[in-house]
Amino acid sequence: MALITQYWKKHIVFLTIAFFIYSGFGLSPAPSYAYDISFINTDALHRSAASWIVIDARPKNRWEKGHIPQARSFGWEDYTKIDENNISHRILSPEKLANFLGEMGIDENTQVVVYGDADTSWGAEGWVCWMLTWLGHKGPIRLLNGGIQQWTDLNYPVAKGDDRLNVVPVKYLSKVRKDVSINTGEIKNSISEIYLIDTRSTFEWIKGHIPGAIHISWKKFYNGDFRTPLEAHEVKKLLASHGIKQDKPVVYYCSGGIRSAYAWLAHQLAGMQKAMNYEGGMAAWKHYSSKQE
Repeated sequence: MALITQYWKKHIVFLTIAFFIYSGFGLSPAPSYAYDISFINTDALHRSAASWIVIDARPKNRWEKGHIPQARSFGWEDYTKIDENNISHRILSPEKLANFLGEMGIDENTQVVVYGDADTSWGAEGWVCWMLTWLGHKGPIRLLNGGIQQWTDLNYPVAKGDDRLNVVPVKYLSKVRKDVSINTGEIKNSISEIYLIDTRSTFEWIKGHIPGAIHISWKKFYNGDFRTPLEAHEVKKLLASHGIKQDKPVVYYCSGGIRSAYAWLAHQLAGMQKAMNYEGGMAAWKHYSSKQE
């Protein structure tokens, strides 16, 4: 009996240690793909629309002209600012974002579907998904596969103006996840320990980029008429073709963190290694290049 008890004690200890490591509570942080982000197809959303709150990530004027019924408008233009250093596209504080979401009837546990068109807003559906993850969203985050283009192509209903019904404000409790974002000082201190990917256009890249960066335009991360994010094997192939392995974290940047967030989302959906979005982007790098942020 003593031998059996000792046997089980050893295995319980082993299983407990394994659980903590696997869950991300040990010394190693949980991988970025641990967040509840994935696709939802248009037909699935159409069948279960009542179970989700839908967020339209396009500019507000595009939302006003036609959107998925009862979708909330959340374009990045309305939720970023020019900061005290005259750097544009800086994300609002977690408190302000939480207040806006709460007013829309969204709390941290809400099931949300995000859509855009990967075009008029620089792929802002990726930015909204990243923003929610950064805020510490606990509920499932789903990207509408095919965006508004596929929704209208299937002749599903489209609303105009503000058609939301009985929106009840709630409290959004944010808890920022620092492992999906990175600042200038952190990049400078870990430049040899990360892959740094510039997602801007070739013209922007030629004009100047962060030393050591690799250029992959954000437009390489989607394809097709519906501008669908690449599938997992395609993302891995794209990165590998530029010499990027899965042995170090990846940092995506652009001019201000919008296009790079779309690339971050494609990376996330592919279930690859830890990835971060440099929200300040090239504008912040130029300002802080001579000092820590």
